[in-house]
Amino acid sequence: MIIFNDDGYIVSCSSCGSGNLIRKSKNAKGKQRWLCKDCNYRTAYPIIAEPELIKENVRIAKQKQAHQDRSRIERKSFREYARIENAVTEMNNHIYEVLRSYKLHTKVKKHRKKKQNAVGVIHLSDLHFNELVDLPNNKYNFRIASKRLKKHIEGSKTYFSTRDIGKVLISLTGDLINSDRRLDEMLNSASNRASAVFLAVDIIQQAIIELSEDYEVTVACVSGNEARVHREYGWSDILATDNYDFTIFNMLRALFMGSHVGFISGDPTELVIGVAGQNLLMLHGHGAIGARHESSVNQIMGRYANRGVSIDYVISGHVHSARVGDTYSRSSSMVGANDYSEKALNLSGRASQNCYIFYSNGNRDGIKIDLQNVDDVEGYNIEKSIEAYNPKSSDKMKPKTTIFEVKV
Repeated sequence: MIIFNDDGYIVSCSSCGSGNLIRKSKNAKGKQRWLCKDCNYRTAYPIIAEPELIKENVRIAKQKQAHQDRSRIERKSFREYARIENAVTEMNNHIYEVLRSYKLHTKVKKHRKKKQNAVGVIHLSDLHFNELVDLPNNKYNFRIASKRLKKHIEGSKTYFSTRDIGKVLISLTGDLINSDRRLDEMLNSASNRASAVFLAVDIIQQAIIELSEDYEVTVACVSGNEARVHREYGWSDILATDNYDFTIFNMLRALFMGSHVGFISGDPTELVIGVAGQNLLMLHGHGAIGARHESSVNQIMGRYANRGVSIDYVISGHVHSARVGDTYSRSSSMVGANDYSEKALNLSGRASQNCYIFYSNGNRDGIKIDLQNVDDVEGYNIEKSIEAYNPKSSDKMKPKTTIFEVKV
């Protein structure tokens, strides 16, 4: 509310500047006294100003504030983009340093092409290579990850040997590695992150080489939610995209360039591949699939049917719980139980991965391969010098006691 005095000037509080004043009784000298209803300040000498001057001051103040707001937003936006660019560039530099220091050797056997009735699919999802777990009932690190992947490849080969299979698709459905939640962390641990990415590539390329001894191998990839570098940027410098999954995939593609291993990439979130005459949809599972998994799959199939594409089978991960069904399958995690699943979700998990056989007559088979216990498995070779990719995190992994005793 604007108050005017008898002369037509605007009256405002000399303490807080508010115009919410009321007249009080005059003082002994006959001077009008005012009470500010906002700050309860009483005065006989309020601020008196011409209406046009007040309006101009308000206009200038608003203009100044708008300029400050725009500048603040622009500075914040620039800081974010600059930090992202610095983090990505830093990680790329470390990736190249690691690649120059440790060369990977790829020997891929060429197979004679012949007509066969089935194609094998090895499903790799939620590998979380750089996660460290130290629970009484579960351990996980790069060494154990290499053993579990080795067991999965051997189990899949045994399963495939029961059928006439000459081609194998390795289906990567995301979360191959964890991401940093804050850019500062990513920038500060770029060397460790680059080593983690390199180790993931090293382990997976050994699995590809092993499979290539018996099969013609193709690799396909979609991204997960955990492997994102940052949710808002979509450009890259040389290797890194906005997702560690595709960084690993692109490094594998470059590593096997010129070999007989094929690589398929397309939509980063949903990828349809023809397998033995059937359309297989690969996705991670954090977007289109809701709580009612089967209903979500039917809706996804309907969405593709509207485009004229018939989806025969859907595979995903994300939930860390295995399921092999008639129209879809969900792979678990190679990690198994961790602190979050046990203490936050109150769930007990096991390490496992899926594999499938697609037949040219339209049939499909699938199994879950349990990977929890791998003490008797000799894993893939890992450079020990870069296995300690995150010493700070490793130092925190102290022996934990399940039951505490109070002795008297």
